[in-house]
Order: sequence, then structure tokens, then C-alpha cells
Amino acid sequence: MTRVVLATRNDHKVGELRAILADVCEELGLEIVGASEFPGAPDVVEDEVTFEGNARLKAEALAAFTGLPSLADDSGLAVDVLGGAPGIFSARWSGRHGDDQANLDLLLAQVADVKDEHRAAAFVCAAVLALPDGTVRATEGRMPGALAREPKGANGFGYDPVLVVEGDTRHAAELSPDEKNAISHRGKAFREMVPHLRELLG
Repeated sequence: MTRVVLATRNDHKVGELRAILADVCEELGLEIVGASEFPGAPDVVEDEVTFEGNARLKAEALAAFTGLPSLADDSGLAVDVLGGAPGIFSARWSGRHGDDQANLDLLLAQVADVKDEHRAAAFVCAAVLALPDGTVRATEGRMPGALAREPKGANGFGYDPVLVVEGDTRHAAELSPDEKNAISHRGKAFREMVPHLRELLG
């Protein structure tokens, strides 16, 4: 088995990616492991100005530290009427990193007067594969929709409760994990990565 390091210490994310890439991992003999399996792995400062830039920082740092292929992603919510914001600042839009409720409340307040037809938004994810020899591949996935006026649903996290999924009447937080993986920005970005995994690790 070839181990591939996912640049996160979040076990939920590791499990989610294993599910998304299960077929290609079986095909190529890959095992996805989290950064927590490598004591001393660096916590990377995400100071780039794009999702791809931040994902690349994390993937390259983990590949260099572990000597193994590394996958990383960076994602957030892009709201059309806000010029693509919160974007890379999604997790700290309210000023406190990871305060989902404060971020949601601020965003909804900012677009409160925006008419329904102008509330288009999308979750965006950039995924990056980095090899220890410096080879890098990047992909992107989008989950389009529109901002609701009230949060709904108990699944998911972050801004999931306020994005009404394009072509559906449900909010992202009302989808089952399998339904979300099939159409999510992360699912799309990592499925786009499959040809690169075959090319470089097959």
C-alpha cells in the first residue's frame, strides 16, 4: 500500500475523503491517512489569497515533512453579490475563527436586503496533490446554489444551513452525507483529482 497523507488532523475529513476516493484507492493500492499520524507535522499558516494557494501550502509542507504524496484542500463560500466573499475568509468572517453561528449571523445580516434573485452563491473547493519531488496538481469543484433567509437542517457544518442547493429545494444541511458527497464542492474537486492520482501514483 502507498500511503497518501491528507493535510488535516480532522478524522471526519479523513473518513469523508476515504469514502469519496474509495474506488481509486482500491484500484491503485492507496491508503489515506491524516496528518495526526505524523508527530511534529507542521501547522501551516494559510496566508495565500486563493483557495488553491492555501491548499498548495498545506500539501507541499506535508509532502516535504513526511516524504509521502500529500493531498490538501481549502474551501469556503463565495457569494456573488459580495464579490466572491467570504471566500478564503469563510471560517473567520465574523472575526473569530471557526465560530459558525457568528459567521452565519453576520452573513445573513449583510445580505438581508438583497432580493432573492440576487442571492446566488456557491461552495468552492480547491484540492492539491503534492509529491516529495515537487510535482503538484490542482483541481477545483463548485456546489452552486442560493442563500436562504433562514438556516435549516442539522447535517453538515459552517454555512451548510443557509445554502439552498441548485436544482433542489433543500438546504445543504438537509442532505444526507452520501447525497452531499455526490454533489459537494469537495466531492467534485477530489473526483477531478482521480486522473492525476492514476498518472502519478498508478
